[in-house]
Amino acid sequence: MANLLELYAKLIGLVLVGFILGRKLPKTVPTRIGQWLFWVGIPISIVAFLRQADLSGRIWIAPAIAHLAISLGGFLAWLGIKGQRYFTNTVYQKSTQGSLLLAAMVGNTGYLGFPITLALVGQEYFAWALFYDMLGSLFGAYGFGIVLASHFGSNVRNYWQITKSILINPALWSFGFGLLFRKVTLTSVFEYSLEKLGWSVVAVTLILIGMRLSQLNSWHKLPEAGMSLTIKMLVVPLILGATLPVLGITGEPAQVIVLQMSMPPAFATLVIAETFNLDRDLAVTSLAVGSMLLLLALPFWLWLF
Repeated sequence: MANLLELYAKLIGLVLVGFILGRKLPKTVPTRIGQWLFWVGIPISIVAFLRQADLSGRIWIAPAIAHLAISLGGFLAWLGIKGQRYFTNTVYQKSTQGSLLLAAMVGNTGYLGFPITLALVGQEYFAWALFYDMLGSLFGAYGFGIVLASHFGSNVRNYWQITKSILINPALWSFGFGLLFRKVTLTSVFEYSLEKLGWSVVAVTLILIGMRLSQLNSWHKLPEAGMSLTIKMLVVPLILGATLPVLGITGEPAQVIVLQMSMPPAFATLVIAETFNLDRDLAVTSLAVGSMLLLLALPFWLWLF
């Protein structure tokens, strides 16, 4: 409980700082910060935290569960769309269907999942979250997510341009470099500095989330967002979380995976929605409401698992 309260203070405080700055600073500032995090900050933090992570055990099962969670979320969202049409005669536009499916599938396992895992479970089990994100969510968003968006949206000419982002993603490259860099012996001063730099990047990511949330002002898609968020943040973690002991995953690794599965929709869903002309308002509403619901969901998942 003490760790949770401390986490809430940091999460709310840093996001609130970002929210205020987002209202005051030019709109180009969040974009610049996001670019710095993408190319420099996040890769550095991955290398820093990988040095303290425990890579033993059945860690390679984390990305497999990530892909399973993404597939289950998409399937349940598809059933929800069909159910709405059958029972209420509500027919969503193709663009809305695409955004609804994406929001139910891909979670914010990087910008939010990393700091929450580090604060609640510790650096020792960070690799479980990292493998879940790098080899699971990343490919789910920019792989299957793009194929799905190209079907429900338009602007398919950007398909290859975004797909190539997987290959040039610096976080993925730093993931490989960090695995090799673990074998390099560093002085205590350099080790300490690298760790503090990693935590500083975590703080900047939370501030950036607040800055981006300050620019979200769409709320009229709450019913559709509610369907996606119920599937993404409640149903999928409950179903798959209950199967983790069967797979031999218990304790802290199980907590990490459940926390990652229960994250709100990723910012990548908004990027893809804008690129392929999906329902941007639904993507925006899902991001904003999901981020707020996370504060209510965290105690539940920590208690249950």
